[in-house]
Amino acid sequence: MNQLLAMRVFARVVQAGSFTRAADSLNMPKTSVSKLVAELEDHLAARLLQRTTRRLTVTADGMAYYERALQLMEELDDLDNSFASAQGHPRGKIRVDVGGSVATMLIIPALPDFYARFPDIQIELGVSDRQVDLISENVDCVIRGGPLIELSMAARPLGLSSWTTCATPSYLQRFGTPTDPRDLEKNHRLVSYHSAGNGRVMPARFERHGEKFEIRGQGVFSVNESNAHLAAGLAGLGLIHTFTYTVQAHIERGELVPILQDWRPPRYPFHVLYPPNRHLSHRVRVFIDWLVQLFAEMG
Repeated sequence: MNQLLAMRVFARVVQAGSFTRAADSLNMPKTSVSKLVAELEDHLAARLLQRTTRRLTVTADGMAYYERALQLMEELDDLDNSFASAQGHPRGKIRVDVGGSVATMLIIPALPDFYARFPDIQIELGVSDRQVDLISENVDCVIRGGPLIELSMAARPLGLSSWTTCATPSYLQRFGTPTDPRDLEKNHRLVSYHSAGNGRVMPARFERHGEKFEIRGQGVFSVNESNAHLAAGLAGLGLIHTFTYTVQAHIERGELVPILQDWRPPRYPFHVLYPPNRHLSHRVRVFIDWLVQLFAEMG
């Protein structure tokens, strides 16, 4: 038995809460995961997990072993990272999850710069507007927008994005150019964005000199992914209310026209989140530092 591998697999099962999710995150067959945990239990002569057809429970011995194993694995990672850091070459794989527009508009175009600095880091980028579970899905860090609600996670501020409401020239020629947010409730179509997690429509918020206004759209068309939201605006399906960084290039090319520019709500915060009880490797730290620099350039 490879005891270190078995230890890491067991820790992943505890974190994921199931053999299936642990196997998926480790890219291993479920049978291999089960076998390694069983061999570890035989080696220790102790029951670490209590299995039933419906649930998986960590025993008292299992929790004690998990906590000590986690400490040991962090010390081993520190040892490896100390050599990599001394040579200036962090290496290994990191799993990152980001939303669609952040991935396509910010992260991916800038990755050549990252790889020029850190060629030995492999990035597994999950792209979705769905909020992943960092622990059970074994994700190292995620980028989230909006107020912090996951208080159990460690967070580092990345930056703020301004908002822009815009539409195609052809749309404005057909429906006219609104001068007040209330106009959007009359003879205009607003492409709605609904949450990929709970399906709720995210309201378009406007603010000027302390006056606030909110609209949820006319329901003609709605999407749950940020790139599709932009595509709908470019197709002339309606007005879109979105982050400035997603539409700036299209505005500069004349494909979209900004409107209601004096009715912008406060800028939207972005953070990078990571599990507070998980050892933050050198490769993850340099990636997060790079993200902070990237978002600072976004303005």
